[in-house]
Amino acid sequence: MQFANKVAVVTGASRGIGRAIAVGLARQGATVYCTSTREGGCDGTLAAIADLGDGAGKAHAIACDVTDQDSVEALQKAVLADHKSVDFLINNAGITRDGLFLRMGPDDFDAVLHTNLRGAFLVCKAFARPMAKARGARIVNIGSVVGITGNAGQANYAASKAGLLGLTKSLAQEFAGRGVTANLVAPGFIQTDMTADLSAEVQQAMQQRIPLERPGTPEDVAGVVTFLCSDAASYITGQTLVVDGGMTM
Repeated sequence: MQFANKVAVVTGASRGIGRAIAVGLARQGATVYCTSTREGGCDGTLAAIADLGDGAGKAHAIACDVTDQDSVEALQKAVLADHKSVDFLINNAGITRDGLFLRMGPDDFDAVLHTNLRGAFLVCKAFARPMAKARGARIVNIGSVVGITGNAGQANYAASKAGLLGLTKSLAQEFAGRGVTANLVAPGFIQTDMTADLSAEVQQAMQQRIPLERPGTPEDVAGVVTFLCSDAASYITGQTLVVDGGMTM
């Protein structure tokens, strides 16, 4: 269990990619704090981790609105009340409010930027100092290939994920001297509740663009996150790892 005695915080861990990441880290022995916006939102994640058995790490659930500074500070206090620091910080919380640019209102733009980008900033801000003191910590931000390529109907989402890429590189440079790495994982077309809402025609069209001829799974993304948290990735920082089956190459 390579992450025994390690502490992880995973935002947006109630389902999909966030749940898979939390389960993957716990499987390797980490104590994982899972967040969602509502009480009980991570019950399914806690159950999945409990099913791993006695050898897995412990899991805790905390309700946290990453767009609210007071809520993020409460998360920080709750985690640090039990532990001196956090070893792995995974910013996964995110939303979409898709729409063509000419029809997109400022509220839809702001809501996505506040959750996907400002939320990651607030969470990193809350934990950066203790992580820097502890040294050897890992920050992994979950972006999207859309933040690299752009996408019609997702100007707000693409902007938030592109901003997250810039934030990640800046964190990597500022905290490298403390032994803290910061990297971004950019998933492509992943089978989640979010993509399940797409029409069958859209899903088929997207899958035809993937050289590996299948959509990704949350576990595909979680495996890359687990690698970035491991000792094997200690010399990797400021990078974007694309997990898309070759879709954007």
